[in-house]
Amino acid sequence: MLVENKVIIELKSIENLLDVHHKQVITYLKLSGLKLGLLINFNTDDISKSIFRKVNKF
Repeated sequence: MLVENKVIIELKSIENLLDVHHKQVITYLKLSGLKLGLLINFNTDDISKSIFRKVNKF
């Protein structure tokens, strides 16, 4: 999901996030030229521990 042409949000609902999911968001950021992305997993008891901020360091 692209918000305001500034932030990429990758929504998941899986039991465990793997390294590949984090790398996927970084790849989206590099390809788009955007700086900020969020990876959010909704399949959890505590959503606050399942939100990961990713930054493209150009």
